[in-house]
Amino acid sequence: MPGKDSAAKRHRQSEKRRINNRVAKSKVRTITKNFMLAVKTGDKESAEVKFMEMTKLMDTASGKGVYHKNTVARKKSRMNRLLNSLSAE
Repeated sequence: MPGKDSAAKRHRQSEKRRINNRVAKSKVRTITKNFMLAVKTGDKESAEVKFMEMTKLMDTASGKGVYHKNTVARKKSRMNRLLNSLSAE
């Protein structure tokens, strides 16, 4: 147990942040998995919808400090390349 009230408060705050970050990361991972599945099956329309949802979730998480902005940019770029490879075929 924390010895001071301020330490207890910081512990409560960090616990809340940890849970919120976990939820945000889980949502991003889930939608990314769904996007990858749509790409593998070759479903372009579904992949486009999933890509838009994924980018929105990633940008939101980045704005809240869950992900670094460059990490999000890199992931979005890679996923966009995959999406474009569908339309090239």
